[in-house]
Amino acid sequence: MSLLLGCIADDFTGATDLANTLTRQGMATVVLLGVPRAEAAVPDADAIVVALKSRSNPVAEAVEMSLASLAWLQRTGARQIFFKYCSTFDSTDAGNIGPVAEALLEALGAEFTVACPAFPTNHRTVYRGYLFVGDVPLSESSMREHPLTPMTDSNLVRVLQRQSKGKIGLIAFETVEQGSGAIRSAIGRLRAEGVRVAIVDAITDAHLLSIGAACHDSMLITGGSGIALGLPENFRRAGLLEAREADTLPAVNGHAAVLAGSCSAATRRQVGRMKQRCPWLQLDPRSLHDGDQPVKKALEWAASRLGADPVLIYSTAEPAVIEQAQVELGRERAGQLVEAAMGKIAQGLVRMGVHRLVVAGGETSGAVVTALGIEGLRVGAEIDPGVPWTASIGEAALALALKSGNFGADDFFLKAFEKLETADERR
Repeated sequence: MSLLLGCIADDFTGATDLANTLTRQGMATVVLLGVPRAEAAVPDADAIVVALKSRSNPVAEAVEMSLASLAWLQRTGARQIFFKYCSTFDSTDAGNIGPVAEALLEALGAEFTVACPAFPTNHRTVYRGYLFVGDVPLSESSMREHPLTPMTDSNLVRVLQRQSKGKIGLIAFETVEQGSGAIRSAIGRLRAEGVRVAIVDAITDAHLLSIGAACHDSMLITGGSGIALGLPENFRRAGLLEAREADTLPAVNGHAAVLAGSCSAATRRQVGRMKQRCPWLQLDPRSLHDGDQPVKKALEWAASRLGADPVLIYSTAEPAVIEQAQVELGRERAGQLVEAAMGKIAQGLVRMGVHRLVVAGGETSGAVVTALGIEGLRVGAEIDPGVPWTASIGEAALALALKSGNFGADDFFLKAFEKLETADERR
């Protein structure tokens, strides 16, 4: 079976978000963690998502990782390439979305691509080139205070132009509303004008389906997971996508735990809800520079509490607390300390029999799966929009839910384990 869609995601939670969208649309999807080894076997799947930890990396490093992933996907015979980033366009004026998109275009020998982070199901929409989170512009949302990629400009044409060498354009709402034919005509006009990448408006799933259909022959597509809604149907119409059950995972037994490193408003609410029901422990980033002692204490705390209920270990805090830690430790150092600690805690929990693990935050998820040595994930049923359960590929399977900080309802952590238990009972 030939690979249809090869995807490159700039963080691990974004990778599972995209894989979830494709799986729900009938594409059997596997997530590979990190740039695949040259000799890595190609899984039996319609789509492969290469999950990178490149969103906040230096630009040159992010480009190098993305191009290496592209080269591997091309060797597998992928018919189309998708570059996935967050629905809140997490980036800085230096990158990394623009530089990576332009590098992929050049490597593919392509002249043009679209950029659409819209995800209406999770209240991310693009209108007149402005990104909205719910009813407010991106720059007025909690993303304005993001510790690594603060988003202070809602106009994506401006944001992407500052990151890019080529000309950035816009395919506006009026055109998208007319359907895929009008979008294709707009693409032709923009290419003739020398536009390299075009932001595309979208406020409904119907818009995303039209955009996907318009890009059926594009070598490269970029955006959030929402735009992938329309891609499977392109392969189905071409007679390339076979019908099969795409979201079945093996049963996984063991203790349950949540590791929350994200400080997003959504994760703060989820932590608050779970603390009312389950044992919890908060990590202070400022204590983590004292070596492994805080990690040891966290594992000792968890060992006596593992049982019927999941345990929660979190570094999530209010923006003012995080800002103070960054002042004392440095922004990058504070993040690195939390990620390293969460990775070590995950290793210790697994050794104690925790085989069901929810991780909140893209950077934290990347640190955890790397520490656990997981090379790939099979994608299962959706918990909340954009977040599925997955199972690690290998001899001793772990059930993992890797959640973007901004995603999920307030009861997400508790709901996740309830859904997993229900799925196990049905098997």
